[in-house]
Amino acid sequence: MIPRIKVCCISSTGEASLAVSYGASALGLVGRMPSGPGPIDDELIAAIVKTIPPPVASFLLTSETLANKIVAHQRKVHSNTIQIVDALAERGYEFIRQQLPSVKLVQVIHVVDNSSVEEALEIAEEVDALLLDSGNPKLAVKELGGTGRVHNWHLSRKIVEQSKVPVFLAGGLNAANVQQAIERVQPYGLDLCSGVRTNGSLDAAKLEAFFKAAGY
Repeated sequence: MIPRIKVCCISSTGEASLAVSYGASALGLVGRMPSGPGPIDDELIAAIVKTIPPPVASFLLTSETLANKIVAHQRKVHSNTIQIVDALAERGYEFIRQQLPSVKLVQVIHVVDNSSVEEALEIAEEVDALLLDSGNPKLAVKELGGTGRVHNWHLSRKIVEQSKVPVFLAGGLNAANVQQAIERVQPYGLDLCSGVRTNGSLDAAKLEAFFKAAGY
């Protein structure tokens, strides 16, 4: 099965349109972050969301860790999916679902070691999908994604094999390694940012190469 592709760090309606034209199933819109590429104002996120055609999913990347603040963030931008990039305080998934019943929840797991596998499988019981990335939320300035680094795909494969929900793979993906990533991890979806950008801008040639290498 050819994996779905989510193009992240979208910064304009033009980039959104470009990604969709190559076959993106989802677009990532990055809210305020402690570090990493691609954050844009909530007003711009809301404007881009309005232009995304169904059935393409709009992912709001939020670094909020309290359920009520995540709900408030989504209500500003009206995305149909929330990507929670940090640990959610007090496992407030049920509160978010009650407040936003039609919005999908995707939890990022930063794959560090075997404990990440346990964490992922536990949280899979409460969300609609997992996204495996290469950040490090334990640093003084948290890395919550957009590192451009590949993590241990053996651990990611373990999560994919046991998860009850779809799993997206992120972290350092590009046209040169995507086929290997698909073969080794067999994820439901792929998530990329820096691998299809040149000088910070979405690059049509890199997009085309990535989608082709992924089997599109």
